[in-house]
Amino acid sequence: MSSNTSASPHVLVLGGNFAGLSSAQRVRQFAGPSVRITVIDRKDYLLFVPNIPADVFEDKDPALRQRMDLRHVLAEDDIAFVQGEVKAIDVERKQVEFVPNERPGGETQTIGYDYLVIAVGNRLAFDAIEGFAEHGHTVADLFHGNRLREYLHRGGYRGGPIAIGSARFHQGNGAKGLAPYPGGKIPDALAACEGPPVEVMLSMATWLGKHGQGGPDKVTVFTPAELIAEDAGETVVKQLLEIASGMGFHYVNKTQDIRRITAEGIEFADGRSVEAEVKIVFPDWVAHDFLKGLPICDDMGFVKTDLLMRNPDYPTVFAAGDAAAVTVPKLGAIGHQQTEIVGRQIAKDLGALTAEEADKPLQPIVYCIGDMGGGKAFYIRSNTWYGGDTAVLKMGRMPYFLKMRYRDLFFQTHGKTPDWGLDLAELLAEGHTG
Repeated sequence: MSSNTSASPHVLVLGGNFAGLSSAQRVRQFAGPSVRITVIDRKDYLLFVPNIPADVFEDKDPALRQRMDLRHVLAEDDIAFVQGEVKAIDVERKQVEFVPNERPGGETQTIGYDYLVIAVGNRLAFDAIEGFAEHGHTVADLFHGNRLREYLHRGGYRGGPIAIGSARFHQGNGAKGLAPYPGGKIPDALAACEGPPVEVMLSMATWLGKHGQGGPDKVTVFTPAELIAEDAGETVVKQLLEIASGMGFHYVNKTQDIRRITAEGIEFADGRSVEAEVKIVFPDWVAHDFLKGLPICDDMGFVKTDLLMRNPDYPTVFAAGDAAAVTVPKLGAIGHQQTEIVGRQIAKDLGALTAEEADKPLQPIVYCIGDMGGGKAFYIRSNTWYGGDTAVLKMGRMPYFLKMRYRDLFFQTHGKTPDWGLDLAELLAEGHTG
């Protein structure tokens, strides 16, 4: 690819995981070589979070299996990479402050932009849960995944009850009034994303049976909402709950929040508690501190956009993925839909695409494939939560194959999974139940 000059418009992407990498790649795809693109991230690898639970239960080290180098991947598309911690955004001056963090003690640097794409994800607020550090587990990253893996597979687990579920999510008001489907809206969520608790619940039951430790009746799944995985829509969730109840899982809803975790179990904000030896928790997802209070953000620090992922007051600022207020739930598949919109919008501004090619607004669809253990998985495709009419739930070996194959394909293509991949996944998953 030909080199860009300093006079070319500069697209600055904050964040290098799924939404950040894909946004940068999509801008390059649609805008071509006429733009300079820079990605800033605090780490120089992409973390493939969705497959950490499978590694935990299969006793494989996710640190060796679920990372992809960013520098070489971005260089393939002539995209610059800076490893640094973002500290501040000045949307009036179109500048971002960051500190290079390859080694401790870095100095504050400033970088300018013509277009800004905020794809930094969120903070996982484990530090807000009393007792989590001493008594909690999770599968949200490599450290915690390996900590749980060691506990389960190295003699730590004593055979006691297990509780799995979510803390309360505080959403913010940045998506109020947006209607992605006729008569629909972006709903209010009480949990950030509950596909993982359902996945871990089912996988844990399989693991217990495989290791002679019992089965689903040892597992309690809990949610602050009326329905767990409410984003999948009432039709799909009722099917899930009927299946789970028939298997023997225990279910606690409307907990309001986690009050604290103790050695004995979990105490909820509504006054109830659950006895548990193992407490696997998914926390509140909160905005990074440098976003809070900015004129581009809502009352909780999530970036306000329209359904074309553009901030209504600062039209050269975009957001994609979990940092965007419109991303409800905080689900990778929705972020993926958003990054294509971002790429097309910036390309339209630069004259590389027409409005007809670029102005297709976000219509979020929940795609979720969750491991169930034993070579099986569940597959969900639903948009009813937003006002659509699609609700599909399948379980079997084909969804498991697709979940594992998608990770391999993502790494092989350096994040550029072909457009036909999703259509093929739908065809295979929805056409098979065994």
